[in-house]
Parts: sequence; C-alpha cells; structure tokens
Amino acid sequence: MTQREDNKTKGRAQSQPPPAGPEKGSSKPPASWRRWSPRAKRRLVFYPTLVALGALSLVWMLSMPKESFRGPLPPLDDEQSKLSALLRRDVALLAGDIGERNMSRSGSLDQAWGRLEGEFGEAGYVPKSLPFTVNGKRVANLEAVREGSGAPQEIVVVGAHYDTAAGAPGADDNASGVAVLLELARAFEPDSRTHPPRRTIRFVAFVNEEPPHFQNNSMGSLHYAKACRERGDNIVAMLSLESLGYYRDEPGSQKYPPLVSWFFPDRADFVAFVGNLSSRSLLRESLGAFRTAARFPSEGAALPAFVAGVGWSDQWAFWQFDYPAVMVTDTAPFRNPNYHTPNDKPETLDYDRLARVTAGLIAVVGQLAR
Repeated sequence: MTQREDNKTKGRAQSQPPPAGPEKGSSKPPASWRRWSPRAKRRLVFYPTLVALGALSLVWMLSMPKESFRGPLPPLDDEQSKLSALLRRDVALLAGDIGERNMSRSGSLDQAWGRLEGEFGEAGYVPKSLPFTVNGKRVANLEAVREGSGAPQEIVVVGAHYDTAAGAPGADDNASGVAVLLELARAFEPDSRTHPPRRTIRFVAFVNEEPPHFQNNSMGSLHYAKACRERGDNIVAMLSLESLGYYRDEPGSQKYPPLVSWFFPDRADFVAFVGNLSSRSLLRESLGAFRTAARFPSEGAALPAFVAGVGWSDQWAFWQFDYPAVMVTDTAPFRNPNYHTPNDKPETLDYDRLARVTAGLIAVVGQLAR
C-alpha cells in the first residue's frame, strides 16, 4: 500500500462516528448496563444502600450533644471535697463494714437495708420498704420520694442495687452506685429549697440485681418496674447508677465489646452514659446536662440492647415495661480487674473522681426533674 493510500485509510478510520450510545433524552440505559444480570443490578444497588444506611445508623446512635471534657482535671472545689469524703464513708459502710451482700450470706442484705433506711431518714425522707419473697425468704427494695411541685404525676426514678456478687465485697459494684444514690437524695432532700423539683423524684435502692437473680423474676428492679406499670405510673426517666468509682489513665486500660472500641477512647478515665435505642432522647438529655455542668470526661451511646454490657444493670428491667432508662457507669468489667472478685474493696476506688461525677449527676437529676 502506498503512503497516500495508507493516509486515506487512516482518514476514513478517523472519520468513523463513535459507537452509538443512548440518544439524547432517551430513557434506555447504556448497553453496558443492559448486559448486567438482574441479580448483579440488585447487588449494585443493595450493597451501597446498605452501607449508607449503616453509616447513618451509627451516626444516629453515637451522635451526642456537646463535647466531652478533655485535659487536666481542675482542683476539687469545697463542695466536691466534702462529697469525696462522704462517698468514701458510705462505700466503706457497705463494702468494708458489711462486705458481701446477698441472699447467700445470712443477714447481710438486712444490714445493708437498715443502713440505707437510716441514711434516707437522716436526709429527711420517710423511706418505704417494698418487700417480696424469693424462695420463701423476704427481701426488699427501699424507696425514698421527693414529691414534685409542678408535675408530681411525672416521675424520675434514680436507682442503684445494693447487693453484690457472691464472694465480693462490692465496693465498685455497687457500693459506689449506692453512695452516689444517697448523695443525690441528700441534694434533693425534702426540706431543701436548693433544688426544688417540678417532677417527683424516687430514689430507689434495689435488691437482687446480681446473679442468679439478674434478668430473672427475683430481680428487685424487675419487681419494681412491673408494679409501676401495673399502677400506670408515668415514669418519664430512669437513671441506673452502676459501678461508678474505678478510673485509670493508662493507655489500653479501657476495653469494650466487639466493634465498639472503634469509636471510643482506650483510657479508663471517663464516665459512660449507655441506653438502648428507644432511650436515646433521655440519654442525650442526660449526657448534655452532665457535660454542661461537669468538667469531667464523659462518653455516651444509644446501642441495641443485645450488645454486650448495654443491658447489664437495673435499666434493663425498666426497658421490659417500655420505660426510658439509661445506665451511668464506669463500665465495670470492661475496665475494673476486681469486678466480681474479693478484691473489689473500698481502697481501690478513686473518690475524688467519683465526687466530680456525683456533682455532675446532681445537675442531671435537676434537669430531668424540671
């Protein structure tokens, strides 16, 4: 072929129109798309949609108001210093003087119940025993009520269990929660005008949270929540105070259930607010109030109830009767090596940090009871 003929051939090739695509305005998909099988097309749409929905769900569950406090903790003020001393005393009364508290150790629950009745009484309450029977033995929850002035039929429940696991003195789990419960009750004592609540606040010490009663009919908080629902009580919020006194600063000191660790810090220096999906609004309100009032690290998440740890305390009982409930916790077994062992002793807790948490929770209860 001559050079001229070769150039003509190239010219004809270059002048060929491009492959036909869909005409302008045509509703037909490109030929490449038409070659895909219906199953492949469904996958191409389904999986990106699933990923997008998963991402949106995570944002919805983990998005919390305000920012957690970061940086060195400021010195305790005078009120927090007093709180620290009182918390240390109350934990020592339960976990030190009495020690293990459960139905297997004869008389221990009665001792703890009597101490709590006395403390509520000294704060100006008329505590009420709420007994029931387990295997022929009498046990009891204990309730102290601050009546609301504006909307008394709306109820905020603040609760902590006073029993312990077998063989454990239970300083963190859960003398720490009970000590905070007593301080919150004192902050809202009936004769005080410092924090006048619009809603009624019930401070409740629950029995039988620990195994073998946990999530069984003999669980104290389950008895309580069931009775509330049967009466038609309008419980608008429930805070479960669960293991609040153990903190560490070392990297790696905080553990989590699978996958959760991707989203939270690895230092055990914060307090956690945890709820199920239906309690998300309460969780956000509570955590927002805490972060406004307290200069202390805090984390929060509304997670499915099947995630390990999410339902591991008395808030679970209230979920069974469709009440919004949130657990406030140091995360217990996910950071405390003394959990459910004889080493869960009063001297292992950080009372200054517990005092900071308590001061923040006073503001939370005040917000919820407004």
